[in-house]
Amino acid sequence: MTASTNPLVAFGAGKVILLGEHSVVYGYPALAGPLSFGVTARGVPARSCQLDVPVTADAAQKRLMRKAFTRAARLVGEPKVKVTLEPQLPLSAGLGSSAALAVALSRVLLQAAGQVPTPKATAQLAWEMEQEFHGTPSGVDHTTSAEEKLILYRRVQGPSGVVGRAREVKSPRALSVVVALAGARSPTKVTVGALRERQARWPERYRRLFAQVGRLVTEASKAVEAGDLEGLGDAMNVNQGLLGALGLSSPALEDMVYRLRGMGALGAKFTGAGGDGGAVIGLFLEPGPVVAKLTRDGVRCFASQLAGPRPHGDRS
Repeated sequence: MTASTNPLVAFGAGKVILLGEHSVVYGYPALAGPLSFGVTARGVPARSCQLDVPVTADAAQKRLMRKAFTRAARLVGEPKVKVTLEPQLPLSAGLGSSAALAVALSRVLLQAAGQVPTPKATAQLAWEMEQEFHGTPSGVDHTTSAEEKLILYRRVQGPSGVVGRAREVKSPRALSVVVALAGARSPTKVTVGALRERQARWPERYRRLFAQVGRLVTEASKAVEAGDLEGLGDAMNVNQGLLGALGLSSPALEDMVYRLRGMGALGAKFTGAGGDGGAVIGLFLEPGPVVAKLTRDGVRCFASQLAGPRPHGDRS
């Protein structure tokens, strides 16, 4: 560590995709926002650059974490720091846990190397780690976490290849979601791989569906900027229907979607890869009572504000 022997602390936010998962991989936009829950990384001086992997991770996850950490550490000169992790997010639920981890680690590594962890620098280093975790990620997860803003994200062809472009989407109203877990999720690679096979077999059909999702994302971002949360919710509902048409939903996810709608959600859909289970989000004007009711019923859930005015001094 440079300049100081004080412990370094950094946070990486989880994320939800309000609209546009999967189609974002094919060049269409996605609307995503940061959660108040994520991963905290702490660094202390050490004889070498090392990662203390959480005991809750399984053997495969530990190997991936160490491999991703080593890749990022080498890029910043392997500063002499030992980093520990405090994850708040469930793994493999569609909430960007790997991106949150990558962003938190990147911020500590940059600080330990004497560099400023700007959103751009953090995102570039986290991207290296995300490639270890996912191979060819869309980039929306770590970008949302690094920016810590509601963003409209799109992959575009740049001079040196495909790059991600993001702009902040501001809301004049508080935009809050309830995140509820609906069972165990299939591995992302399995769900994405099956969709890729169907898309390759019937390209025109799936291109139409992806294009429709892209149009919904554009409409939804305009609704957010206009303070039209009802319009945003309707777009989320339609997006859920298209995700089902793409073969990405399941009975467990659909049950939770309709449960949240029955509790007054303006819109509800799953977020992330989909499959057998995972996270479902509901857009609520007053999320507190919903979280209380679901919690009493034994559902793992929480609320998070993604954008808009916050009470004075509240960054949660």
